[in-house]
Amino acid sequence: MPITPDQQAEIDALRATPKPTLRAVSEGMEAHLYKAHDVLDHGFIRVIDYMGDDAAICQAARVSYGKGTKSVQNDEGLIRYLMRHWHSTPFEMCEVKLHVKLPVFVARQWIRHRTANVNEYSARYSILDREFYIPEASQLAAQSVINNQGRGEMLTEAESARVLEILKGDAAQAYDHYAEMIGEQDTDGNPKNGLARELARMNLPANIYTQWYWKVDLHNLFHFLRLRADAHAQYEIRVYADAICKVVADWVPAAYGAFEDYRMGGATLSGKALDCVRRMLKGEEVTQETSGMSKGEWREFMGAVG
Repeated sequence: MPITPDQQAEIDALRATPKPTLRAVSEGMEAHLYKAHDVLDHGFIRVIDYMGDDAAICQAARVSYGKGTKSVQNDEGLIRYLMRHWHSTPFEMCEVKLHVKLPVFVARQWIRHRTANVNEYSARYSILDREFYIPEASQLAAQSVINNQGRGEMLTEAESARVLEILKGDAAQAYDHYAEMIGEQDTDGNPKNGLARELARMNLPANIYTQWYWKVDLHNLFHFLRLRADAHAQYEIRVYADAICKVVADWVPAAYGAFEDYRMGGATLSGKALDCVRRMLKGEEVTQETSGMSKGEWREFMGAVG
């Protein structure tokens, strides 16, 4: 199950006892506080706390840049200016703390974004639940022949069934051995005998679920989302990024709109690519051979300009 009964009871108690505050609040984000959004088969994201809103970004920018922002007539216009010109520090004034439950192999991708504060569930002190990520058959594909870190053709129904059987069987056996090595527990959950938890955990597969608290500022969160909510990102981390995108859109709608336009929907062109655009606008026929770009650069350029 994504949320345990104890966690749900804690959430219900917190949502039932709202407290007055003098700090700025985002009405959109208030609706997400403590609410769990399911991801994958057993995972979730939920907002634990946040700081700032669209106004906080503008407040910081006007302190930082002073008269340089006087010509901007409204906050949304200022935010779009900041995003367009890569002025990142005002976006760092907003922060969010998420509670995330995710498979270990997704966590190992996620942790490469080293611009956040993380505290993860410890299998040295606690026993991991018997919960494993088992993909839907529709997500089972062969290795891509053109992308060394991507998926290619879908597996056949028979091949998918075989893979799912292996995944479920291996996960069940690994956890049975994990529980056997840990040994019996007393009524308080303390070990009566068996191998130390910090050693027993090494037998568990990468699709077992872990949990962490992840706190990040908005600038670095946007960088995470630009990479992980992209269509080329691995599906299992992309669905988490997509869920976070929906939360951020409610939290800072003006900032998210600018991010969606300039980062997710925009493209950065190299000097050579920009030169090709100018030549094309003049009516010149430009090819990869005459562009000065490599085949990979040309393919990406053509994908951006259609």
